[in-house]
Amino acid sequence: MAISSVWSFFFLFSLLLSHGVVEIEASHLVYTNLLSVQPTSENQPYRTSYHFQPPKNWMNDPNGPMIYKGIYHLFYQYNPYAAVWGNITWAHSTSTDLINWTPHDPAIYPSQQADIKGCWSGSATILPGDKPVILYTGIDPQNQQVQNLAVPKNLSDPFLREWVKSPKNPLMAPTPTNQINASSFRDPTTAWLGPDGRWRVIVGSKRHRRGFAILYRSKDFVRWTKAQHPLHSSKNTGMWECPDFFPVSTNSPIGVDTSVIGPSMKHVLKVSLDDTKHEYYTIGTYNLDKDTYIPDEGSVDNDSGLRYDYGKFYASKTFFDSAKDRRILWGWINESSSVAHDVQKGWSGIQAIPRALWLDKSGKQLVQWPIVEVEQLRMNQVNLPSTVLKVGSVLEVSGVTAAQADVEISFEIKEFEKAEVMDPSWSNPQVICSQKGASVKGGLGPFGLLAFASKDLQEYTAVFFRIFKGQDKYVVLMCSDQSRSSLDPDNDKTTYGAFLAVDPIHEKLSLRTLIDHSVVESFGGEGKTCITARVYPTLAIDEGARLYAFNNGTENVGISRLNAWSMKAAHIN
Repeated sequence: MAISSVWSFFFLFSLLLSHGVVEIEASHLVYTNLLSVQPTSENQPYRTSYHFQPPKNWMNDPNGPMIYKGIYHLFYQYNPYAAVWGNITWAHSTSTDLINWTPHDPAIYPSQQADIKGCWSGSATILPGDKPVILYTGIDPQNQQVQNLAVPKNLSDPFLREWVKSPKNPLMAPTPTNQINASSFRDPTTAWLGPDGRWRVIVGSKRHRRGFAILYRSKDFVRWTKAQHPLHSSKNTGMWECPDFFPVSTNSPIGVDTSVIGPSMKHVLKVSLDDTKHEYYTIGTYNLDKDTYIPDEGSVDNDSGLRYDYGKFYASKTFFDSAKDRRILWGWINESSSVAHDVQKGWSGIQAIPRALWLDKSGKQLVQWPIVEVEQLRMNQVNLPSTVLKVGSVLEVSGVTAAQADVEISFEIKEFEKAEVMDPSWSNPQVICSQKGASVKGGLGPFGLLAFASKDLQEYTAVFFRIFKGQDKYVVLMCSDQSRSSLDPDNDKTTYGAFLAVDPIHEKLSLRTLIDHSVVESFGGEGKTCITARVYPTLAIDEGARLYAFNNGTENVGISRLNAWSMKAAHIN
């Protein structure tokens, strides 16, 4: 009944593309002098071969991912005219395997008063009867951020190539009485259906320095009412962009639909912090009676909390893959190169490899792993027998295309006497990694991989572990060191780090790294910690790139397993 009422509100009409320049809104910078500059470089050594990106121009947030009639859909924020942010539309591609993608015309672009100055991020919801809808943020003539609705023009088209906007847009908007910050009100989530038959959705916002997940309810998905209280909020976090709220099973890695509620479920709230460009998530309980979310004790509700990824990864979005009963995570990987370099090469931004996501057995964190479909690209497997990485050694992994590879390695530690003592003041893992990079000798570590390494090791991107002796346990640090990733001084060479919840006495330390021309996407401890680096080497490109395992500690480290594959190129757009 609610579904038929949704479609009765729509008229089929032509959508006209606006060619106006988007003004500065929130934290988005518009380079007005660069909005139509064409690339000047035909040499493209940094374009990825199996990570999703459009043929040219700017891309940022993944939007509205879903599966419909066996077809996966990815929409994304896109500038059709240049490699800088501006003129934002929803570009659209489809796939049958989440790896190979076919492009379509833009699905949503400025055409109404409610979005005439930009069509920003949002989410898809599958309504009963297998009917998809999209909620997204539009910018109106007053530069207010408002929430809009669009539905497919033709439900019999599995590619959903045409979308129609509600004539009632905007459906949610700042008013003098609802105390919503008109410049900080964006990115509606996938909606969920409560046991009372009403849909719920949250929208990111802030008031002063407090971040908010504003809650709305609706019976028909068209008329929305703001709840008296937010689903959740947290002080001193700033604007909450791209919130995501979904259930995870406590007894199975199988994913569940966003509307599932039950005793064997926990909930995850993820927010993207506009101030720091970091994301963090908490695990907690959804209180149905009060329509509030309460993080578990010990789940840190600020920027020092758990993240999906401790490197270049932002504006992420999950969806439930009903075909394979899994929750899939998408995330935008932004650039480390300068704006001038982006304009020269003619593009900016890629998407991370889609990741399956589930609750760890501890119940205290999530686990992520590249979707199994990416393994179809593997070829020319190289297996190294178990060996010992002696003190100060560097072992080349030959026989693979080092600029386009998938590497799995497991380390085994037998002696812990030389582990450095953990200073109790070392609370920030990124700072430790910055101070103790791959070239700084330690006790147990650094040991790991050197990706995009030049033959003479002038350039390399190091992904490695260090083991410290804590007060009552050994502490594992995972680092991604870009300090020597490029000889180009204009690149961002930030080093990233995180603690890894693995007991090295009883568990092997595993590392999986996806290498793709300008991205190093790493998964430590079978996906307990992920760090993505964006690098632009000058020497270690294409055939000049090499791959090594290394140990720069003062204790030998065992390699119990090392498998590496060259990766075929995916068919992307």
